[in-house]
Amino acid sequence: MTQQQSYEPYGIPESQAPAAPEPAPASAPRKPGRDRYLDLLRSIALVRVVVYHLFGWAWLTVLFPSMGVMFALAGSLMARSLNRPAWGVIRGRVRRLLPPLWAFSAVALTLMFAGGWNPTKNTEDSPAWALLELVNYIIPIGAPPFPWHIGSKSGLLEDTWAVQAAGPLWYLRAYLWFVVASPLLLWAFRRAPWPTLSAPLALTAVVGTGVVTIPGETGNAVTDFAVYGGCWVLGFAHHEGLLKKIPRYVAVSGSSLLMAFGLWWASGHLGADGWDLNDIPLAQATWSFGFVVILLIYSPSWQELPGRLAKWDKLVTLSNNRAVTIYLWHNMLIMATVPILDRLYELPFMQGERAVAALDSTYLIWMFFLVWPLIGLTIVAVGWIEDIAAKRAPRLWPNGANKGRAGGRRRRA
Repeated sequence: MTQQQSYEPYGIPESQAPAAPEPAPASAPRKPGRDRYLDLLRSIALVRVVVYHLFGWAWLTVLFPSMGVMFALAGSLMARSLNRPAWGVIRGRVRRLLPPLWAFSAVALTLMFAGGWNPTKNTEDSPAWALLELVNYIIPIGAPPFPWHIGSKSGLLEDTWAVQAAGPLWYLRAYLWFVVASPLLLWAFRRAPWPTLSAPLALTAVVGTGVVTIPGETGNAVTDFAVYGGCWVLGFAHHEGLLKKIPRYVAVSGSSLLMAFGLWWASGHLGADGWDLNDIPLAQATWSFGFVVILLIYSPSWQELPGRLAKWDKLVTLSNNRAVTIYLWHNMLIMATVPILDRLYELPFMQGERAVAALDSTYLIWMFFLVWPLIGLTIVAVGWIEDIAAKRAPRLWPNGANKGRAGGRRRRA
């Protein structure tokens, strides 16, 4: 997104004008805008997250490690922003994060309390501490509390909906930790890049393999920070140009070996969900790290999506402008498809066994097609909060279409 320049008359009197016109100066170079390659990666990561949480396919964590990619992209943008004073950058990042979280938390907590949840009951913590933990719905410094079962299995939503709805909040906690730690991490990276890059992997080998066990949510937070810390610092390396200094064959070969180690480690530590790398921290860390290196080492730095990818430009723009909204709400919206689709069983032509069996066998596919319109409605309903948080004018559907038409009018003029 390049800034459009405006030109005004200089106001020089005609008597003072030169006899012959001066040659037109060369146009100033365009200021760097958004990297559309990175925007495309973020959009793919968001779609993969939605598909994974809907279908639960463990192999998707191997095919495209979305969380590692998203943390790397956020780290690159953070390094770019830290050319300004650190405190202002941190404050701006936190300001952009919290209002969308507050909107989500207001809806989620209202539904939980309406369902009869009392956070001070069925917990090992004291009532005062249980209430204090609700602060994590306002500032995600830790794990927010939620009921493991609420309502009934025959209710409008299944009784584990609160667990599913609160699941994505770990990402906001990890993101906030990385944002706060970024000035120190970037300082360390610029002085000792290789130790800083490898330190999260070494920490994962300690806390993610059982060598050292940190109990409770503190252990989960430290493990998340270690697993994805390498990808965050890789974002620094991408912005600082370190990856361009490495011969491509060296980077790809080293990354392939690291990824092979991750798969080897995963093969010996498969959990209940098989090859789901989310359950195997060291495999997740090494596979994601190598995968992100390859993605960034080939980064073409597009200012516009090329070729056939151009037809996806508006959706890529929309998903990047509403990434927090999509991520926060997608799990709850996946569950919201169930009571809608269940109404199909009540239709007159759905009373036969064959019709019911056909819907049963394709239920997840119908959920997939229905969740995207619901995400679109949510973008319109609450997505504008991201604009308010960023101190921009609120927009209902920021897919870049209006800006493109305005740019075309300026070019024609």
